[in-house]
Amino acid sequence: MSGMNPQNTRDALEAVIAGIGPLAVAVSGGVDSLTLAALARRVLGPGRALMVHAASPAVPGEATERVRAEALRAGWSLRVVEAGEFADPSYRANPVDRCFFCKTNLYGTIRAVTDRPMVSGANLDDLGEYRPGLDAARAHGVRHPYVEAGLDKAAVRALARDLGLGAVAELPSAPCLSSRVETGIRIEPETLAFIHAVERLVTDSLAAGSPGAQRAVRCRVRAAGIVVELDPRSLAALDGAMRGRLEARIRAAAPAGLARGPVGFAAYRTGSAFLTDRLPDRLPARGGVAARVPG
Repeated sequence: MSGMNPQNTRDALEAVIAGIGPLAVAVSGGVDSLTLAALARRVLGPGRALMVHAASPAVPGEATERVRAEALRAGWSLRVVEAGEFADPSYRANPVDRCFFCKTNLYGTIRAVTDRPMVSGANLDDLGEYRPGLDAARAHGVRHPYVEAGLDKAAVRALARDLGLGAVAELPSAPCLSSRVETGIRIEPETLAFIHAVERLVTDSLAAGSPGAQRAVRCRVRAAGIVVELDPRSLAALDGAMRGRLEARIRAAAPAGLARGPVGFAAYRTGSAFLTDRLPDRLPARGGVAARVPG
């Protein structure tokens, strides 16, 4: 956990990785999986640590580029695959447990290219939320070294800094683009491309007035319209003129079927496209703790 001695934390994690032996790391391009991949490469060496990244319409292109760049820089053994979730009608329907189908396709694809044990970048903080992807991981025998070694998100970021991963350590949380689509709205590649373009547009527009600031920008596609959620500082910086310009550009870029709804801005809320009223207040235990619905 983040309160542990950093060296003890790293030693515990290295022991878990060494105990697994040759393995395959599912690398999304975020801080958790990139840090795990970097440490696995150092502990096991290039021939015993295989990194697998799934390219998909739900994964921003810069995440794939980040994985490729890190693999080239650090000498990783990397496989880039198509997980095939967009051929799965259960995933495309965007049910409340969409992540189960996403991860089922991912781990099935990894298993098709290697028989090594699979590991993920899930950490202790992930166990406190409803994450059906963990059910898919359990079904495929995926291990979570951070959980086994007792690391939360803060400890992962500290480890990334200790490993000299630079900007990777400060990457904001970035769930897949499908997480921006309200539960029950069908997942379409065109919708995800639009979401990504809106987030880039808003981020770039805000950066012009305050370069270098860390921001939360989420374009939510809802049945009632499009909502761009921002961290409090960014929302306060959005004056009337900028808001009007962005609304017009967003509306003009929206795919057919989305353009008719209103465009608005609101405060960022984690998981707000996930309709929690379709789940009970308490959920089955995941990884040994009771899961809660993200707010």
